[in-house]
Amino acid sequence: MPKEEKEKRSGNYRMTLVDVNTHRVLWGLRITPARFITILITSLVVLLLSAFLLLALTPMKTFIPGYPDAHSRRTAIQNSMAIDSLEGVIKRWEFYSGNLRRVIEGEDPVKIDSLIRHTVVPGTESDNPEDLHSRDTILRQSVKEAEEFGLTAGAPRQLPIEGMHFFSPLKGVVSQGFDRAIHPYIDITAPANSVVAAVLDGTVVNAGWTDDGGNTIMIQHDDNLISIYKHNQRLLKRTGDKVKAGTSIALVGNTGSLTTGDHLHFELWYRGEAVDPSMYISF
Repeated sequence: MPKEEKEKRSGNYRMTLVDVNTHRVLWGLRITPARFITILITSLVVLLLSAFLLLALTPMKTFIPGYPDAHSRRTAIQNSMAIDSLEGVIKRWEFYSGNLRRVIEGEDPVKIDSLIRHTVVPGTESDNPEDLHSRDTILRQSVKEAEEFGLTAGAPRQLPIEGMHFFSPLKGVVSQGFDRAIHPYIDITAPANSVVAAVLDGTVVNAGWTDDGGNTIMIQHDDNLISIYKHNQRLLKRTGDKVKAGTSIALVGNTGSLTTGDHLHFELWYRGEAVDPSMYISF
């Protein structure tokens, strides 16, 4: 009796896989409470870490309610610009209504020149001709030196891809989405000879025929962006042409060996890496 109680208190268990016909043990696992707790905690940690990496490193985070995607960020920027414009309009209307009230009350209206004079920082004006001439000479010399070394040439404006406004290359149905590993581009189905447009301003760096892609056109844009359009029935631009966003560049077709119907094979590359066009463009 004491031996049976000791075995019950030991807390050792075994999980086995037995052949029903021969009763032969195929696989067995000895489990103790400590080992069970260790396996459970390890599994939870691995599960939580996998979920965190999946949300942090993949576009799946955009499916979280309340997380701003590329379209919402672009909308926020446009709204901010609209608010700035409205603030300017409101200030002009306030100035106009204030002057109108002064005129109705018989007072002289406030002139814009007087407002500018009142906003000048004290001490910045000088009536001394020699002082003015000296400052003008220094300013001219500074401008001349800057132009000599190309310092005044405006650097190209670097915008994050989320802040860019893309034109849709084609209005159609996305028949196959973006997959970074096996399909780093998207396929858009549309009727034959539908017009394909450039997504941004740029220069055509390649326009010609390839065995796989058929009639292919590649456009280099600012900010290290490249767009590629394949399987076209006909190309409307040649290598070296400058194009504007929304300009017609090709017609949808079914050319090349890697195609099964009329559609546009569209690629978008940013800083040497393929990106999902559907994150930034509405098709």
